[in-house]
Amino acid sequence: MDSYLIDLKTIADGRGTLTAIEGAQDIPFEIRRVFYMHHVSSNRGGHAHIDTDQVLIPAHGSLRVRLTCGRESREYLMDDCTKGLFIPRLYFTEMEGFTPETVCLVLSSTHYDMGRSLRSKEAYLAYIQEHGMLTQDGFPQDEQPRDDTEVPEDRSL
Repeated sequence: MDSYLIDLKTIADGRGTLTAIEGAQDIPFEIRRVFYMHHVSSNRGGHAHIDTDQVLIPAHGSLRVRLTCGRESREYLMDDCTKGLFIPRLYFTEMEGFTPETVCLVLSSTHYDMGRSLRSKEAYLAYIQEHGMLTQDGFPQDEQPRDDTEVPEDRSL
């Protein structure tokens, strides 16, 4: 599965603009958790989720998101509150360049469990290599881990 931008249903009239999101209809999963970041003073992310898919929405302001799948990276400028960024499980996510007023909303497919995340780029690359998710030249395979895979001991913050 690849990352991609989602056009969120938006309706505008004389009263203003409304954007609505329904789990498993407008985004590719049922929503289990919602959180938002605001008053961000430094870079965020720096981890990958083993079994969580997410949609990131810049509710206000802007930020840059770098997603890494294996050794391939893609960057997105998120500055439109009517677009969400689908982030599949096992994509290493880094966020930076938050404008001072940014509010970033995130919809998740699972409840939070820090033990199911890879908290450094090194732990991420070791995990996907160990689970046969990289080809010999370091590019991602098309498979996902089973839900019962173990998380490596390195959980440094």
